[in-house]
Amino acid sequence: MRTDLIRKSALTIAGIAATAGGIAGPAIAAQATPAEKTAQVSTQRGGERELGVRYEAQPNFYYCGPAATRNALSVQGKNIDVDAMAKEMGTTEAGTNSINDITPVLNKETGKDVYKSVEIKSGKADDKQTDKLRSDIVRTVDNGRAVVANIAGTATDTDGNTHSFEGGHYISVVGYRDGGKTVTIADSANPNTASYRISVDNLADWIATRGYTAS
Repeated sequence: MRTDLIRKSALTIAGIAATAGGIAGPAIAAQATPAEKTAQVSTQRGGERELGVRYEAQPNFYYCGPAATRNALSVQGKNIDVDAMAKEMGTTEAGTNSINDITPVLNKETGKDVYKSVEIKSGKADDKQTDKLRSDIVRTVDNGRAVVANIAGTATDTDGNTHSFEGGHYISVVGYRDGGKTVTIADSANPNTASYRISVDNLADWIATRGYTAS
């Protein structure tokens, strides 16, 4: 995927098909049971908050940018067509070029100029960049919005599972715990691993050389 410029919540699970550069599956909205509906409501406790996501998997291997944006906007109760967003972002089979193509769409659909792109230019995030990412996630989620991040490489989640996107990928950050030391990811690539948690330190290094957008 060309992204070189900057680079557990209750969710429905469906079958997947592997493709080059990512995992594609049908674009499926989560159909919640009564128990899941409760889990999808935004909840906040001391030092943690989770936003309710109406999850959809990306419909093809190169739509991770529009799909991550769509999942991020769903926490605000919005349901925007991914094809329309892909057109606005200039998404092609090479992917979505930059996090800077995501930010204007989030601002347009949010109705406010609140999202801003943040770069982590170095190959590994330093303490200052990691602390900024953590505070940006906590602030954005506390305001009822999700962060979208452009990541590349391999990262390990809190359950010890690895997630590898050597060519680049976009994900949504939809919650946090421990004051932002651990964050919740909504990942459109594979509905079997639609949601997982990762330390903010690992996420910052995953974003390194690329960027994220937060409000």
